[in-house]
Amino acid sequence: MLSFITSTLTPVLILLLMGWLFFRIKWLNDGFIEAGSKLVFNVALPALLFLSIARADFSKAANFTLISVGIVGTLVVFTGLMIFSHFAVKPYNARGVVVQGGFRANMGIIGLAYCANTYGQEGLAVASVYMGCITILFNVLSGFVLNFYQGTSRSLLGQVTGMAKNPLILSIAAALPFSYFEWQLPTTLIKTGEYFAQLTLPLALICTGASLQFRSFSSDWFNIVLSTTSKCVVYPTILVAFAYAFGFRGMELGIVLLLAISPTAAASYVMVRNLGGDYRLAASIIAVSTLASLPITALAFGILSKLQLV
Repeated sequence: MLSFITSTLTPVLILLLMGWLFFRIKWLNDGFIEAGSKLVFNVALPALLFLSIARADFSKAANFTLISVGIVGTLVVFTGLMIFSHFAVKPYNARGVVVQGGFRANMGIIGLAYCANTYGQEGLAVASVYMGCITILFNVLSGFVLNFYQGTSRSLLGQVTGMAKNPLILSIAAALPFSYFEWQLPTTLIKTGEYFAQLTLPLALICTGASLQFRSFSSDWFNIVLSTTSKCVVYPTILVAFAYAFGFRGMELGIVLLLAISPTAAASYVMVRNLGGDYRLAASIIAVSTLASLPITALAFGILSKLQLV
């Protein structure tokens, strides 16, 4: 457990805190966060995902049973949380924000950082394919629940078109044939892609830390605690239980835990703001879940390690 904390969690925490501090002392500004996030999302992270999958063993990277576990587990948590929030969360338009924050994990940045630090290149390849498939589901469910409670609408065609243009999804789809057919990439392309890939996680974590927003939680404490508990405790517990029931142990079980237990995704804030929802509540859920997820991750991974399951 100590090794996991020092080698996996501590570097992530340091980069998050550096981003938060640099923004507060004005070494970074909103323009840097916006530009850095665009660079990560459109170039660096797709390069990381492409290289990780393209050079991996397809039979190990594309684990469709594991992906099915993620899909079913996510649907179970989403349905249960939506039913509970429908009766327990007030005001009405906060329900969609709470539900989205309670299952939509930051797999692409913090989750991948956990997996890369813990399991290396092989774990990163498996996590990347899993993440790509579950991210599509995240987008569909988030769009549905926010539209349902905000009273706004975004066409199904628009959502599908947006996902089809997502650089992360495109990079994963492009990499799968290289992995399956064992095609070799040109050395120049590999070297250039590696430069971008090495840039991804440090820049992404610094931008994430810089964008964390803390404010008075007195009026929203119930909604924030509910969403954070669901994201950091309920969601990973359900996913790990499903994966265990399907016979997964070792690296695969660890990947499910580390991706599921990562805090609420920053993309949830963007979607809430675009749909006219309570973006301040969304920002608070992201901030609190980010802080809460670190000690919970250490505890959860430590328990599974003690039981010799990961």
